[in-house]
Amino acid sequence: MSDIGVAEIPVDEDERPLPPPETPIRNALVDGPILRTLLWLAWPNVVALSAGTCVVIAETSYIGRLGVESLAAMALVFPFVILTMTMSGGAMGGGVASAVARALGAGNVDRASTLAAHAMLIGICFGLTFMLGMLIFGPALLELLGGRGKVLADAVGYSQIFFGGAVLPWLMNSMTGILRGTGNMKLPSLMMLSSAVCQIILGGTLGLGLGPVPQFGMRGVAAGSLIAYSISLSVMAWYLFSGRARVVPKIRGLRIKRSMFIDILKVGAVSCLSPLQSVLTISIFTHMLAGFGTAILAGYGIGARLEFMLTSVAFATGIASVPMIGMAIGAGRIARARRIAWTAGLVSFVSVGLIGTLVAIFPDLWVNIFTGDAGVRAASRQYLSTAAPMYAFIGLAISMYFSSQGAAKVVGPVLAQSARLLFIGGGGWWLSTHNAPRTTSHWRQPRWSCSVCCRPRAFF
Repeated sequence: MSDIGVAEIPVDEDERPLPPPETPIRNALVDGPILRTLLWLAWPNVVALSAGTCVVIAETSYIGRLGVESLAAMALVFPFVILTMTMSGGAMGGGVASAVARALGAGNVDRASTLAAHAMLIGICFGLTFMLGMLIFGPALLELLGGRGKVLADAVGYSQIFFGGAVLPWLMNSMTGILRGTGNMKLPSLMMLSSAVCQIILGGTLGLGLGPVPQFGMRGVAAGSLIAYSISLSVMAWYLFSGRARVVPKIRGLRIKRSMFIDILKVGAVSCLSPLQSVLTISIFTHMLAGFGTAILAGYGIGARLEFMLTSVAFATGIASVPMIGMAIGAGRIARARRIAWTAGLVSFVSVGLIGTLVAIFPDLWVNIFTGDAGVRAASRQYLSTAAPMYAFIGLAISMYFSSQGAAKVVGPVLAQSARLLFIGGGGWWLSTHNAPRTTSHWRQPRWSCSVCCRPRAFF
C-alpha cells in the first residue's frame, strides 16, 4: 500500500497514539446566531431598566409626601444625579465593556483582567471628582438654578449625602461594565433589580420615617440610594474576585499602564460628552416650552415620560450589542460586527417604533394615566401625535450609539449629539425671536438626528 493511502496518526515519543485534540469551546457571542444571542442578552436588561423606571415613580411619590418644597428640591438636583448615573453607567461603563470584550475577543484574558483593574481605578477617580465638585460647588450651582429657602436647603441636603458617596455608583457601574464586557448580562441586571427594590424600601423608610425609624427627609432618600448601591457593589465585587467571572481584576502586582487607561477612556471619556449634551438639550427645550404656559409644559412632561420608558427598551438592546461587537472586533470579524449593529438597530427601531406609532394614533391610552385637565390633555395629544411616530429613530440612534462603543468608534455619535444640541439652541432662538406659535415647537427637537450616526460602516 502506498504511503499516500496511509493516514498519519500523531504519536508520542514511545510511539503511542496521542488523544485527539480537544474541540475549541464555542463562544456564543462570537459564533452564535446573532438575533437569538442578542435577544438572550437583552431581556435581563429590559427587566432591570423597567425596575429603574419604577424607582423614579416611587421616589416622586414619597418625596411628594414630604411637601411641595421637597419635590422642587428634587427637580433641582435630579439632573446632576442623572448625569452621574448615565456617565458612570452608559458612557464610561460602555467604554469598560467595550475594552474588556475586545480583549476577550482577541483571546487575551490577561489583558482583560488588567483592563478590569484599571477600570476600577477610573471609577474611583471619577467618583472622587464628582464628590469634591458637588460638595464644593454644588450649593452655588443649585442656587444658580433658582433654589431658594427651604427648597435650596433640601436640595443641598440631598446632594451632600448622595454625592458624598459618589464613589459607590461609579465603582458599581465600573464592575457592571466589566461583567457586561464578558457577556454576563444577568448578574448586573439582577443587581439593578434588587437595588431598585432596596432603593424604594430604604428611601421611603428613611425619608418618611416609617415605624421606629425617624424621618430624615431628603437626606434619608439619598442615604437609601447609597445603601442600595453598596449592597449591589459588594455582591459584584465578591463575584468578580472569587473567580466566578470570566475575568478577575488583576489587583495583586498590578502595574499601572497608560495604554490600558487609553483603551478605556478613548471610548468612555468621549462617550461622557453624550449625556452631558443630552442634559443641556433637555434643559434648553424645557426652557423654551415653559414660555408657552404651564399646560404646554405639563403636556410635554407627559410625553417625555413615555420617551424615558421607550429609551430603556433601546438601551437594553444597545448595551447587549456592546460585548458582541467588541468580541467580533477583537477576533477580526468585522463583517459580523456590522451585521450585529444592523440587527440591534432594527430590533430597537421596530420595537420602539411600534409602541410610538400606537400611542400617536391613540394618545389617550397614555395621557389618561396622568391627568384629567383638559388643557394638559390637549397639549399632550398634540405633542404625541407629532413626535411619537418619530420615536423609532430615537431607538435606532441609541442602538447605534452603543454599537459604536463596542467598535471603539464613538466620535461620530457624539458629533451627531452636538449637531442636535446646536440645532435645538439655534432653531429655538430663531423661533423665539420670530414669535413662532407653540405648534412649531414640536420640530425643535429633531427626531431625525440619528441619521448622522446610524451608519455602521463608518464605525468599523
